Amino acid sequence: PGMYQLDVTLRRGQNLAARDRGGTSDPYVKFKLGGKEVFRSKTIHKNLNPVWEEKACILIDNPREPLYIKVFDYDFGLQDDFIGSAFLDLTSLELNRQTDVTLSLKDPRYPDHDLGSILLSVLLAPREEQREVTMLMRKSWKRSSKFQTQSLRLSDLHRKSQLWRGIVSVTLIEGRELKAMDANGLSDPYVKFRLGHQKYKSKIVPKTLNPQWREQFDFHLYEERGGIIDITVWDKDVGKKDDFIGRCQVDLSTLSREQTHKLEMPLEEGEGYLVLLVALTASAAVTISDLSVNSLEDQKEREEILKRYSPMMMFHDMKDVGFLQVKVIRAEALMAADVTGKSDPFCVVELNNDRLLTHTVYKNLNPEWNKIFTFNIKDIHSVLEVTVYDEDRDRSADFLGKVAIPLLSIQNGEQKAYVLKNKQLTGPTKGVIYLEIDVIFNAVKASIRTLMPKEQKYIEEEDRLSKQLLLRNFIRMKRCIMVLINAACYISSCFDWDSPPRSLAAFLLFLFAVWNFELYMIPLALLLLLAWNYFLIVSGKDNRQHDTVVEDMLEDEEEEDDRDDKESEKKGFMTRLYAIQEVCVTVQNILDEVASFGERIKNTFNWTVPFLSWLAIVALSVFTIILYFIPLRYIVLVWGINKFTKKLRSPYAIDNNELLDFLSRVPSDVQVVCILFKVSLW
Repeated sequence: PGMYQLDVTLRRGQNLAARDRGGTSDPYVKFKLGGKEVFRSKTIHKNLNPVWEEKACILIDNPREPLYIKVFDYDFGLQDDFIGSAFLDLTSLELNRQTDVTLSLKDPRYPDHDLGSILLSVLLAPREEQREVTMLMRKSWKRSSKFQTQSLRLSDLHRKSQLWRGIVSVTLIEGRELKAMDANGLSDPYVKFRLGHQKYKSKIVPKTLNPQWREQFDFHLYEERGGIIDITVWDKDVGKKDDFIGRCQVDLSTLSREQTHKLEMPLEEGEGYLVLLVALTASAAVTISDLSVNSLEDQKEREEILKRYSPMMMFHDMKDVGFLQVKVIRAEALMAADVTGKSDPFCVVELNNDRLLTHTVYKNLNPEWNKIFTFNIKDIHSVLEVTVYDEDRDRSADFLGKVAIPLLSIQNGEQKAYVLKNKQLTGPTKGVIYLEIDVIFNAVKASIRTLMPKEQKYIEEEDRLSKQLLLRNFIRMKRCIMVLINAACYISSCFDWDSPPRSLAAFLLFLFAVWNFELYMIPLALLLLLAWNYFLIVSGKDNRQHDTVVEDMLEDEEEEDDRDDKESEKKGFMTRLYAIQEVCVTVQNILDEVASFGERIKNTFNWTVPFLSWLAIVALSVFTIILYFIPLRYIVLVWGINKFTKKLRSPYAIDNNELLDFLSRVPSDVQVVCILFKVSLW
């Protein structure tokens, strides 16, 4: 028990494996403990017997956890090559004694290969409480004692401060006669909204003074008397600071509730107008309570909730899709974030833009919160995120771990232990959290909501250039393109009669299909493909393979994140070549979108999310029947009339594509690996 200090001297490497064309390597070493990198050596160039002589001091709170040592070959601008890895069993070390250790490197994929060895000197000793550490502990204890009494006294205030009393629905329609900020007499405008700590940024509409946005989003209203939405309009400029076009404000206290208001807001300090639709509605069913107050255990309340989302209520309040209850019970074996060997953990529960917090449990690595959170579900394809932080008074909270749980994968009423993961959800960190989750929803509302635009998050990380991310997206797109190329090669081989039986069968099938082809056969063929994959899964002949390629790419990306940040700071590359970075980020994002599009189509037919595959079966069945019984000219006529009259019937309708909205709910391969979508056939 207690804290230990591990002093490690990285001496040298012997007979390391060559990973470069010249028969050498550029090796460097990483130490990892509990899934977290704790040391990284310098790189020794062109040497298979490198000498480092570098020292590292590592704090250990669990000696039973081995030290993971990984050796890589550095490649500039490319993905670094893995040389080998080894484990150091700390329980085998004698306390307070310097020990020389030689570790043979291994690669799990090639266990018989000789990859060289690493020489270390290690010293494991109980950590002594020095004077300055003791003083710091005393100060921290006084501070935490003060906060403990405050936490108990302010618990009710804490609960009230984060519960919203209403929802402000804002639709940004258009801008009129905006000020020209560019040399061509036009602008590239976008709009920023702010209500308290909540922010939203619109898309950029290039080269216009009368932009059409048609974007809708919601803010939470915390003050009963309303609040003020600050709105600023900007002109996007590449390579320099964006130009300010104008500002305006919306005073919510002057607007009546349960009514949509059309506002034409003149811009101050600039020119032009913004056209908005603003509606204030009553608060959704969002609550925080103790375990003793459980809505679903109260039979009367449970019946009311089930009635609210019964099939008979399918066309009532289409935005209210379902009800989510999350019990945050406790966590165990969390990471120690303070010098005292403890943490001050609190929990953040997020569902899209709804964000609630637990209280802080001070000086504890096994906290118990015992809180119940309830949310309204707007989209059944949302992902519940539970993040554990360590509270720090003088700086921002330290990240301890995170879990992400798709709502469709939740098994009601089951208490489960979830292993905490890192920020990117690509690997485990230290500790587990115990949750019990219940989801009740209306399937018809959820299906209709699937064909509507997906809710955007207010707070999203800014895109940055990453060579690992760029490489990952390129490989993903290459895999999608290779599927098409292989299909084309297969068809070409049928034309070349490489295999006479196969070519003869393909020729007869071609004659039969062309002679009897009808338009309804297209959705029918897709329907049969879905049914065939469903049959394979049910019969236990599932041919889907675990995507280890994506997992390896995600692990490599995580390994390189910290180094990319440090190198970019040292070289100032991002500062000097801002415009090039923006182009590269755009290419990186386009690769991601193209690859994700192909992967989402594949995952629809692979039954990755059964709810969506069943929805596709229903839609394709309807399309097949319509195309079979109704001539194509009538279908095109109805479609054209609807498109031409849509703006006349609903001038402020938000444009959307139902097929793309549907595919946006299907996870890509990266999301499948990160969030671990579970297949549970209904």
